[in-house]
Amino acid sequence: MSTYLIEYTDTFGGDANYSWVYRVEISAPANASRALLVRRAKAALGLKGRHRDVYDFGDHIQFDPVGLCARVFINYVEESTGN
Repeated sequence: MSTYLIEYTDTFGGDANYSWVYRVEISAPANASRALLVRRAKAALGLKGRHRDVYDFGDHIQFDPVGLCARVFINYVEESTGN
């Protein structure tokens, strides 16, 4: 299992603003797909509905929930050893 830090923040002018931010950690299999990570992030944040503009930068993924001036970042933290 791998650990991911989820950051949910507002936007201003289309960019992340961080005037407020909500952070939560999730776990997912080491080989988790981008779609699974987005679904788990939305569930952890209590977000329902559609999202747009999913970008995968390798070490993090970002997307914007539709109808909100907000952005979600999914940041890879570490892979647990299972000990």
